[in-house]
Amino acid sequence: MIVRVLDIGIAGLLLGGIYALIAVGLTLQYGVARVLNIAHGEFIMIGAFITWSLYIIFGINPLLSLAICGPAIFTIGFLLYRTLFRRLRISSASPAAFEGSSMLACFGLLFIIQNLAILIWGADIKGYSYLAFPIRFWGQTFAANRLITLGFALAIGLIFYFFLTWSRLGKAIRAAAQDAAAAELMGINIDQVLALCFGFGALMAGLGGTLLSMSYKIQPTMGLEYTVIALIVIVLGGLGSIPGSFIGGLLLGLVGSIVTYIQPGLSLVAYYLLFMLLLLAKPTGILGK
Repeated sequence: MIVRVLDIGIAGLLLGGIYALIAVGLTLQYGVARVLNIAHGEFIMIGAFITWSLYIIFGINPLLSLAICGPAIFTIGFLLYRTLFRRLRISSASPAAFEGSSMLACFGLLFIIQNLAILIWGADIKGYSYLAFPIRFWGQTFAANRLITLGFALAIGLIFYFFLTWSRLGKAIRAAAQDAAAAELMGINIDQVLALCFGFGALMAGLGGTLLSMSYKIQPTMGLEYTVIALIVIVLGGLGSIPGSFIGGLLLGLVGSIVTYIQPGLSLVAYYLLFMLLLLAKPTGILGK
């Protein structure tokens, strides 16, 4: 019984750590940059496939791929905002109009990125074996790649949280999240901050994809599922709350692990049910205002 509980707990924390990274990225993109990025999951997919390619073709360690995928996907996200979403924001009549037009643009990005991935990598499910050997932990046996993935997910999340809390740029991001107009009056370059937020959101998604590929199979159409999960997590934790995204991600991962143990086909059903119950009971989320 203890073995099962630990196995479910570790699996839940692993999923939860990845969900938290993904949700933090979407929180930055929507909570600060006001772009409801429906294509967010495609950046996860890109990170996963770049990691797979680097490992299979060049033999590059997936953990080293974090240092390659992260900056590459950050650059893609940053340039996307500067070239596409900034122009939409300037030309939109109101913030609400910008949110609507940017969401439609993200739907287009979703299909473009997904079809490009199919052309490049094919439509088949792919995967690789990395650190799949068993190790002893708390007197029990677990797959090494899952424990390492969990450790890296939590470490990346904490580093990013401290960056947002203590760095000058992090304070500018939090100021823009609270009131973009007031932040601009205080001398903050809003265009630059919003582009950085979108880039950081893509970065977190890409890192999540790299970690995800170490333990799970990947395919070009995997993105939308993780976008939906990220939306559930940020509503669960509270819109715009970075700590709430971490808590919501870990909680959703544990729920998913428990439900998967009972009935594997019902995990997404459980996520949606939790989502609807939360909207009825506490629509502001765990740490929302």
